Amino acid sequence: MITLQRTRLAGLQRKAAQQLRAAFGGPWWSRSSRILLLLAGFFIGSNLTVHLENATGARTFSAFFALIACELLVVLRRRSPWLDYLRLGFVYAVVLEAFKVGS
Repeated sequence: MITLQRTRLAGLQRKAAQQLRAAFGGPWWSRSSRILLLLAGFFIGSNLTVHLENATGARTFSAFFALIACELLVVLRRRSPWLDYLRLGFVYAVVLEAFKVGS
């Protein structure tokens, strides 16, 4: 978006576009692996919450185990930055499941 004036909104849009270009820039294999990791994290998160709820019988414990899994991904992220995309997909799936349940 080309603007004639330098406003805060234009600066925010420019900064968001630069971050998106940096996140999904690079070679094709890098972009595709990031997208696959996002989708894998979403798949794991959506299935893990359902299976944990069936295994434990309580939503509180399944949410606790999902929180532990998310925190483990944060700790392991320091060793491998690719796990951050897996964590983002996982958190998105858990939040979406919470909206579906209504809690």
